[in-house]
Amino acid sequence: MIQLAVIGAGYWGPNLIRNFNQIPNARVGYVCDLDTTKLAPLAAQYPNLHVTRDYQQVLDDPQIDAIVIATPVSTHRALALDALRAGKHVLVEKPLAATVQAAREMDATARAMQRVLMVGHTFIYNPAVTKVKEYIERGALGEIYYIDSARVNLGLHQFDINVIWDLAPHDISIILYWLSRRPLRVSARGNSYTQDGIEDVAFITLEFADKIMAHIHVSWMSPAKLRRTTIVGSQQMVVYDDLEAAEKVKLYDMGVERLALNADTRAELQRTYRVGDVISPRLDVVEPLRVECKHFIDCIVNGATPRTDGDAGIAVVQVLEAATRSLHQGGKTIEIGA
Repeated sequence: MIQLAVIGAGYWGPNLIRNFNQIPNARVGYVCDLDTTKLAPLAAQYPNLHVTRDYQQVLDDPQIDAIVIATPVSTHRALALDALRAGKHVLVEKPLAATVQAAREMDATARAMQRVLMVGHTFIYNPAVTKVKEYIERGALGEIYYIDSARVNLGLHQFDINVIWDLAPHDISIILYWLSRRPLRVSARGNSYTQDGIEDVAFITLEFADKIMAHIHVSWMSPAKLRRTTIVGSQQMVVYDDLEAAEKVKLYDMGVERLALNADTRAELQRTYRVGDVISPRLDVVEPLRVECKHFIDCIVNGATPRTDGDAGIAVVQVLEAATRSLHQGGKTIEIGA
């Protein structure tokens, strides 16, 4: 039985407690938050759950094997390092840290302490996302051309981070997972409309090797909620729409082919367009957060490396940091390496 403590009882903390408590070999023993009004409902719902404002009490308890951090990103580094140095395994909600330097320090500490460090990129555990990954890996799409993603809605505005740090980690983590590579260059443009200095809309471009491009649109200022990503390949195309109730993934047998150039005029003779079937695969009906929580427990028990390990967390923060620099420099392209 893996005993856990959840730090942070805000929006996401109760979801983590519920899911971990429904895993047979896991149990949440503590929940910690400075706001006692958030602790009281959880104490009533889970009679065996210890509630506390004292984080040190959790660290000092030898019965606690792992700590789950669901607090503002500015606190991730300090909380995670304390937990790792106390010998606890750690799951940190996205993004892993506020800077690449902090994320690397957390990863290095986890390796030195031989503890599991995992970041909560929940969408990587979504059956729809893993199905798209399967299509890409088996070559169903052919050569990947570009990815276009929109994650927009009206609210919820944050007061400590901008929309890039709030929403884009989802899309960045998904794209890096699908492509199994990091971008070479990042650029971003955005603006602040309701809070000075905190952008509530942004457009991010990622450039990869082999001419692959990815475009991410994130906004708290949209009349309609969208959670849709399109991947265009040389053979087929796929649309992943997380708001669809049943058909979240659709594989389109569509494409365009160029014929040979005219040797005399150098003009293209014609293009051929292919429009074939649309397939929507059957997907497992499972809560992605449950899969994520179970994966964390399995990694602790088996000594395995998480799918979303410290290195995956560093890669996402690297893109976020580059996008922020570009945003503040008027959309300048930032080289971030392979």
